[in-house]
Amino acid sequence: MDLKHVIAFVLLDIAIVVVAARLVGRLFRRLGQPAVIGEIVAGIALGPTLLGALPGQLDQVLFPADVRPYLSVIAQLGLALFMFIVGLEVDLSLIRGRQRIAGAVAAGSLVLPFALGAGAALILYPLHAQAQGETVNPLAFVLFLGVAMSITALPVLARILTERGMQRTRIGVLSLACAAINDVLGWSLLAIVVAVAAGGSLGGALVIMGWTVLFVLVMFFAVRPLLARLVAWHARAGRLTPDILAVVLAGLFLSAWVTDLIGVHAIFGAFLFGAVMPRRDAAALSREILERLEQVSLLLLLPVFFVVAGLQVDIGAIGLSGVWQLALILLAAVAGKFLGAAVAARTQGMSQRESGALGLLMNTRGLTEIVILQVGVQLGVLDPTMFTLMVIMALVTTAMTGPLLRVFYPDRVLARELAAAERAELGEVDAYTVLAVIEDPAGGRPVAELARDLTGREHPARVVLCRLLPAQVELEVASGLGAELAIIAAAGDELRVLARELEACGTPCSVVARFAAEPGAALSALAISVAADVVLLAEDSDDPARAAAQVAALAAVPEATVVAARIPGGPGAAGAALALIDGAAAGRAVLRMAAHLALRSAQEVAVEALDGRRGSRRSTAAAAALVRRGVAARPSTPEDLPGAAVAVLPDSAQAPTGLPEPTLLLRVRPAAVDVDDDLGQALARITVGQPQPASPD
Repeated sequence: MDLKHVIAFVLLDIAIVVVAARLVGRLFRRLGQPAVIGEIVAGIALGPTLLGALPGQLDQVLFPADVRPYLSVIAQLGLALFMFIVGLEVDLSLIRGRQRIAGAVAAGSLVLPFALGAGAALILYPLHAQAQGETVNPLAFVLFLGVAMSITALPVLARILTERGMQRTRIGVLSLACAAINDVLGWSLLAIVVAVAAGGSLGGALVIMGWTVLFVLVMFFAVRPLLARLVAWHARAGRLTPDILAVVLAGLFLSAWVTDLIGVHAIFGAFLFGAVMPRRDAAALSREILERLEQVSLLLLLPVFFVVAGLQVDIGAIGLSGVWQLALILLAAVAGKFLGAAVAARTQGMSQRESGALGLLMNTRGLTEIVILQVGVQLGVLDPTMFTLMVIMALVTTAMTGPLLRVFYPDRVLARELAAAERAELGEVDAYTVLAVIEDPAGGRPVAELARDLTGREHPARVVLCRLLPAQVELEVASGLGAELAIIAAAGDELRVLARELEACGTPCSVVARFAAEPGAALSALAISVAADVVLLAEDSDDPARAAAQVAALAAVPEATVVAARIPGGPGAAGAALALIDGAAAGRAVLRMAAHLALRSAQEVAVEALDGRRGSRRSTAAAAALVRRGVAARPSTPEDLPGAAVAVLPDSAQAPTGLPEPTLLLRVRPAAVDVDDDLGQALARITVGQPQPASPD
């Protein structure tokens, strides 16, 4: 094919690639997946996997052999720009203040998948010992698969977090910090593997590694100070000028050329140039560079790279023997990343949910994995079948991240964390709030004191005393407004007497008095408006259905734990706080309420499980968990029931027979947070600080 026809085909192919990438990328975004996964799938579909399987070998017709080298040049150009962007977005300042936990998770998510990947490579090597007509270096093959399993795609990870809004949460920032460390370590390991593969011998590899280390030192200690001048240049110009961008592009491609000359592939030079770009006071400069380069790189050049890679992927050629190989690769990749990151996070004291989410996020590979695999093909380390298997692994591990992340981090949990992050950004005080409903101010003191005790040692904490009055009959002639105001004022004054008593004990307290045609709906709305953590209701012996109706209405407030209290008329007993638990969310809520009461009154919590044979083991484990949180607790004994000062049990459970009459009985309905969290997470939210001031009496 002459040059004129080659140029025509290149232009046609670019148009096809851009349209296919945008359409399939948009489809995958609607399916809840990152657009880059769709673009990679589009590239694979344009190769032998789909087009090549149709009559007429359309992949050969649209992408003739004479045209492919020119497409490869365009692909390498896009690859260099992409790697520069990756290096520019590696922000190690995220690690500040998180060095220990981020380092542990990054190390765990690198070491274990590397070990499992190397182990899988030892099994697979005899089946893939030949590539491009030559014998593959077994050491290079084992090391390469280990590194390929260990990588995390920082750009795709950032996109997943951004699409869910998680970049503002603690787990989002931490995962980006871990991925940044993982990227630096992973690319460093890959450079060593490339040196081993390209050097051919130990001496050759050492020479390449020596030149690489020298180049890295030059970039950080000579080039980086020079690049820092770009910040002042940008500030003087007030924008990203063509001259500044020309300097960046020239440096980027020169750096890529040097590393290719050394023998460790051009992508390392591009990545390194992005990593040494100025960070201090350079946010605006970096943002404008990214805006300029991402348009060309993501819309035009990278889709061509996906097609060049996709032309080497033929899923139909894997055969039955490839199924078990793919299963082995997926097992090593998923188990290595998930367990390595999750276990490391657990050793640093993170909850099960946070540890699982980190394991999932660090398992994201995406485009970065395809880049590494393409390097393996160019080095002659991967044959076409192994390349295809590893590409499938990259797609599967990335596609599974989003859906599984919603399982570990449901929308309601994420919304709660985002709300907390927003309050922190605004400087608002997130006080632990107990909303207590006072039906009769004359006998409301025990309810108010119980509300105070349910704040435990939380700080800051507050109590809101509420009285909802029956709605007045509307008058046809007069408004009746004066009488209504007098009733509300009197009710407020009565509540303020109780509030002053609580404030004398050091507990901030506010009052709300209002008319309510529908008390249940009004109480739910009030609980939401004050962001109540606990809603306390007093059971009325004359009207037992009233508290039940209010509890039912509070189902619209899933964030609040509802406590219905049977308050004794006489003095309370002096025994332990008896916590009757089940193995579900209500049991965790019971333990939290009992712990708050015990911390406030210096009582001991006696834990009794309600479910038969497993009860002893569950009560022992729950008591031990409370002790680890600094709460005096133990499994219950037969003597605890008749002498209990307070009994706390799930709202669905029957009150045990044998409780003394003066025992305070609390029925607890769990909050959504108790449903979402495990026992460790539920108890971790309990603040165990200094004792609160005692009541004056």
